[in-house]
Amino acid sequence: MNADARVWLAENAAEPGTSVITSLPDVSELPVAFDAWRAWFVAAARQILAWVPRDGCAVFYQSDVRHRGVWIDKGYLVLRAAEDAAVPLVWHKVVCRRPPGTIAAGRPSWSHMLCFGATAGLSQPGPDVLADAGAMASPRAMGEAACRVAVRYLVENTPTRVVVDPYCGHGAVLAVANEMGLDAIGVDLSAKRCRAARSFELGRSRRPRDAEQQLARADARRPPR
Repeated sequence: MNADARVWLAENAAEPGTSVITSLPDVSELPVAFDAWRAWFVAAARQILAWVPRDGCAVFYQSDVRHRGVWIDKGYLVLRAAEDAAVPLVWHKVVCRRPPGTIAAGRPSWSHMLCFGATAGLSQPGPDVLADAGAMASPRAMGEAACRVAVRYLVENTPTRVVVDPYCGHGAVLAVANEMGLDAIGVDLSAKRCRAARSFELGRSRRPRDAEQQLARADARRPPR
């Protein structure tokens, strides 16, 4: 659905059996200054956590960034929002976008994947570290293997019937949710990404290394904020 995610969440109450899997936009993806983005990020995460019903979960997939030489820990920003919303952390995994041991000059070669839920239990913990994020629909996308870990947890441990991705991008989360038998709703401010999500096919994405190289080239061309 082509819409502003925060407006859509405010206008559409979550039904029981709904969970969220998403990645909030990076500072480079919003036309605002860094401090405004940071405040927006925490507020958006808090809104998602408050929106999810008690029988659901919210899973965030976030990659840290550097801003003017300072490391910005997005996992911390999500945890800060969760404390404000009084929603407990169920699990926190590290997902490698590049092989373990890779030396990354810019953004880290791994991402956070954090799951929050008021009543969900961790009956099958699974690995704390995923060695391969899987193929990526875009340089900043959640890898398909990581999507499957998140969706599988919802299928096996919650009564989730619908997965919502308020910042769906190219739609990997939605496609994996459908593949595993769940309904899915995607929201994105970009009409182009919404069209891509509707036609997205699993297995046709870039491998993490190719996606990271494309992202590095894009970052090198972008003027500093």
